[in-house]
Amino acid sequence: MIRLIKPYISFEEVEIEFKQIFESGIFTKGEYSRLFPEELKRYTGAKHAYLTTSATTALTTCLKLLHIGSGDEVIVSDFSFPASANVIEDVGARPVFADVSLDTFNMLPEELERKITNKTKAVIFVDAFGNPSGILEIKTICQKYNLPLIEDAACAIGSSIDGIKVGNIADLTCFSFHPRKLLTTGEGGAVLTNNEEYAQKLQVKLNHGAIAREGGLDFLDYGYNYRLPELQCVMGIVQLKKLDEIIRARNEVKNRYCKILEPLGFISQKVSGIIIHNIQSIVFKVPAGQGSSDIISRLKEENIEATIGTYSLSYCKYYRDKYNDAQRNGKLLFENTVTLPCYEDIEVENVCNKIKKIIL
Repeated sequence: MIRLIKPYISFEEVEIEFKQIFESGIFTKGEYSRLFPEELKRYTGAKHAYLTTSATTALTTCLKLLHIGSGDEVIVSDFSFPASANVIEDVGARPVFADVSLDTFNMLPEELERKITNKTKAVIFVDAFGNPSGILEIKTICQKYNLPLIEDAACAIGSSIDGIKVGNIADLTCFSFHPRKLLTTGEGGAVLTNNEEYAQKLQVKLNHGAIAREGGLDFLDYGYNYRLPELQCVMGIVQLKKLDEIIRARNEVKNRYCKILEPLGFISQKVSGIIIHNIQSIVFKVPAGQGSSDIISRLKEENIEATIGTYSLSYCKYYRDKYNDAQRNGKLLFENTVTLPCYEDIEVENVCNKIKKIIL
């Protein structure tokens, strides 16, 4: 089976550190869980970084520290994995779905501005497949209306705009380190911010609501244990060191796909401005008259793993039934995009030849 992605890490790269951790018996709150956030800050340029168990818990923590709850609204990009809306629903607020660009797959500024009301308390911009295109325009609108901007950058570690890394743009940025991501710790995530007030609140929230006092802890708030163990932090540190090279190689793979598939009618995700896209996923709109589901199932028969781009949140059954607010572009992309395998030694020509057999 040709897989969608392979992890960019081997046991040999972490073997020495893993052995040291086992010998020390310190599996959490040790040297590496202190070092990993420092390396994230160094890499992204952000002032503060805090580890979590996933991007989902990172997003939930952001909503909690903003005191978002019942009666509030949070505007969210429609084309994303359901976690982006689930966290809003979970705190008792209403997700308001903003339609996306058919080119970049990201939130349209005019859709955001049209949907802001006096109930709007924050905006969640999703970097679709790691592409931050459009976030600067969204940030300008958020500043105009004094709304906190949360960047669901689950897929976007390593991407940048005009030399500024994702993690150093929005008010709050949430990363994922899931196995489908370029940097994986198995499961895991992080929240990054340059806002000192948010940083102080995150420090407390992610430590059971506690701060250190002489003789023990003082609990100032309710909070959580979303820590990453030492072993997982070692994995993150190792991959962060080679992330830019991974991104360079993935861009080369995308260019090879585009050269073959675009003349056949496939349309790749676009990036705008001076952007380095990490190519978290290689996603194409399929040619007119072709069905993405048929292409995916036929590729599976050829032992090639492929999948949809992602979901239209407003069109998922739960949200469609509850809010009846399906977004046109998000639905079109959900029904007409395909994600293809991407890693350095992928046989692009082989995959494309199978696709030609399917559509021609």
